[in-house]
Amino acid sequence: MKLSEIIEKINAEVVYLSEDCDILHGCTGDLLSMVMKNAKSDSIWITVQNHVNIIAVASMVGIKAIVLCEGLEYSPDTIEKAKEEGISLLKSNESSFVVSGKIYSLGII
Repeated sequence: MKLSEIIEKINAEVVYLSEDCDILHGCTGDLLSMVMKNAKSDSIWITVQNHVNIIAVASMVGIKAIVLCEGLEYSPDTIEKAKEEGISLLKSNESSFVVSGKIYSLGII
């Protein structure tokens, strides 16, 4: 499914959109080592982590987009690094649980 479709269907706010790529998988987690172990390439990552290290993890794994939940904000350093690495940043006021459920209901596994 195209990232733009996911954004519309989960009502996410776009902080930075790198490209309207295909998203094949999803991952929810806040422990970076577990995301590195379990996430697949071409994923969307749902988290409450907002520091610059999430971009390094996403880049290593091949994650294409990150959804920051609970109404949290990305740091300016994180946004800048995401632009350098081409990783889209989204945010939602909803919990990680709710956002994950919405994405899962779209057929993203």
